[in-house]
Amino acid sequence: MAVVLIIDDSPTELHLFQNMLEKNGFETLVADSGESGLRQARTSHPDCILMDVVMPGMNGFQATRKLNRDPATSGIPVIIVTSKDQATDKIWGMRQGAVEYLVKPIGEQQLVAKINAVTAA
Repeated sequence: MAVVLIIDDSPTELHLFQNMLEKNGFETLVADSGESGLRQARTSHPDCILMDVVMPGMNGFQATRKLNRDPATSGIPVIIVTSKDQATDKIWGMRQGAVEYLVKPIGEQQLVAKINAVTAA
């Protein structure tokens, strides 16, 4: 199964997504900030990244843009996962290089299906 890096500043969300994914056979890595997520992505090269938007310091849009501009991480698909359900945020996220935009709360089946779709070879 795919390796998924979850970047979210909420310990509750990290735990929730990690449990959902591991229950479905994914290997998970976690980071609690945009900065630590960038470092983790560079060193571990996950198959997919789940990216929260609202985080202190570097937000998810900034982190996604940096990932897409770095040749070492530009091929990793990023799925924005946020509680912000606004069309302008979705458009902005896609312009930064995200391949999908999901609004919390997210059902387990929906999350697994999106990850499988973006990691399919």
